[in-house]
Amino acid sequence: MTDAALARQPAYRRVLLKLSGEALTGAGQYGIDPDVARAIASQVAEATQAGVEVAIVVGGGNIFRGLAAAAHGMDRATADYMGMLATVMNGLAIQDALEQIECPTRVLSAIAMNEICEPYIRRRAVRHLEKGRVVVMVAGTGNPYFTTDTAATLRAVEVGAEVILKATRVDGVYDADPEKEPNAQRYTRIGYTELISNRLEALDATAVSLAMDNQMPIVVFDMTRPGNIVRAVLGEQIGTLIGGEVTA
Repeated sequence: MTDAALARQPAYRRVLLKLSGEALTGAGQYGIDPDVARAIASQVAEATQAGVEVAIVVGGGNIFRGLAAAAHGMDRATADYMGMLATVMNGLAIQDALEQIECPTRVLSAIAMNEICEPYIRRRAVRHLEKGRVVVMVAGTGNPYFTTDTAATLRAVEVGAEVILKATRVDGVYDADPEKEPNAQRYTRIGYTELISNRLEALDATAVSLAMDNQMPIVVFDMTRPGNIVRAVLGEQIGTLIGGEVTA
């Protein structure tokens, strides 16, 4: 991202960046690709340099997927708790990548583990953001049966974010799976109820309903394209905007 781009007035003061665990795998099948973590950290640091307060919620699907394990007979609550622990590992990796480039970061966990990160307390999270620190919020909501998309929406509302930036390996919301349907069409904007009624799998229904109740816009975009996180923060039209109902 150029200095001229960073000199532009950001579209948002405070954002919640939702990272899928799978996005951290890079070209691999599982685990954390250090190069991907560094690339994400670089873009997040650029966003903070532009004056934006950044909170991050990260998934754990690159290490363990609770829903998939439950489908194979594991107790759902146990599987979800294991998935929460996977998000903690991802959060620590992101913290390390950010601090290597001298971007102050705090990891806050919904499950107490005081030896490695702080407990999630809303006022503490807001205070860290106000001080210019990146806040990585892990362990989901701390409860089973809720996805990290729902956790991201909840945290965004709690800390007063103006938008959720959902960074994935797909460049938006499509009317069908683009990997299976070559003629799938991408939405530039879609309403909350349309997303739910069409059963599009960009986010789970609980997350979308919570966002709708609180009028929280969501931008779904491709994080694999260099600079897209900063572009999203600056308000450029990338990916798909999920928001108020779209009229013809």
